Amino acid sequence: MNTKLMSLIKPTVMALALVAGVCTAKAEPLKIAYSDWPGWVAWDIAKEKGFFEKQGVEVELLWFEYVASMDAFAAGKADAVCVANGDSMVLNATGARNVMILVNDYSNGNDKIVARSGIKDVKGLKGKKIGVEIGFLSHELLMKALQDSGLTEQDVELVNMPTHQAAQVLASGDVDAIVAWQPHSGMALKASEGSTAVYTTADAPGIIYDTLAVAPGSLLKRKDDWQKVVAAWYDVIDYMADPANEEEMLKILSARVGLTPAEYKPFLSGTKMLSKADVLQVLKKGKGFDSLYGSCTVVNDFFVANKVYEEPVKVKRCIDPSFTKKVK
Repeated sequence: MNTKLMSLIKPTVMALALVAGVCTAKAEPLKIAYSDWPGWVAWDIAKEKGFFEKQGVEVELLWFEYVASMDAFAAGKADAVCVANGDSMVLNATGARNVMILVNDYSNGNDKIVARSGIKDVKGLKGKKIGVEIGFLSHELLMKALQDSGLTEQDVELVNMPTHQAAQVLASGDVDAIVAWQPHSGMALKASEGSTAVYTTADAPGIIYDTLAVAPGSLLKRKDDWQKVVAAWYDVIDYMADPANEEEMLKILSARVGLTPAEYKPFLSGTKMLSKADVLQVLKKGKGFDSLYGSCTVVNDFFVANKVYEEPVKVKRCIDPSFTKKVK
């Protein structure tokens, strides 16, 4: 073969090899930031049972405290974050754009207002100090409870408190009540003798939906992979719905948070895990708490009114129902 022909072939072969290398390069794992909530700890089931592999997608689960998970997402350290729908609104309003592509569950009693001994109902909170993470959904739950009992925020004194410190803050006697979700609400009940849950999300179902929120850039570049993640989630839902899996399921969930299966089991009763059929109903546009759109609109208005952020978020841009609709 003459030298001139070889000089033409070599660059062509090298170019083809380069293209082949690019085409076969393994995609980076999708990074999901998650935290201590039953509907999100359940992502460990997808990992342990091989549901991500089954659907053909690689996922790295990043464990954080709740607020830290949102900070990591806002800093670009995760492609997605597990957040309550209202906190998705806050992230969008403050520059960390995200789109909710999946609804895991809604809180059905796990979020609680826990009052010290001697306070039996929400009306008994008048004039009292309440520990709450101001500007987050626990704050909104408190406002809803006060409203339902004929009180306003001016009737109580709010003490800003990280949710994971709820048990020790109530036990210290520095406040008369706290607002927190499981396991922190349950820990507060145990830590303060005679304490009572005077209001829970079971009194306002749909006020807090728990979701998977994805950065728009990641969604644009890897839409097919995110579709596989959603499919893997519904494998989790099917697995959890089978009574035969309860023992193994509780071992997986409890191991993540350092509890025994027996200790963890009650948390699931306060979390309404949503089937695909449930989610399709929730993703219909509506004005009440039975719709994710309606719930987000209520939360959006609440945050603007309470100056958590100034301009309302465009709710429709923050929800993409297509992923659940495409799961077979």
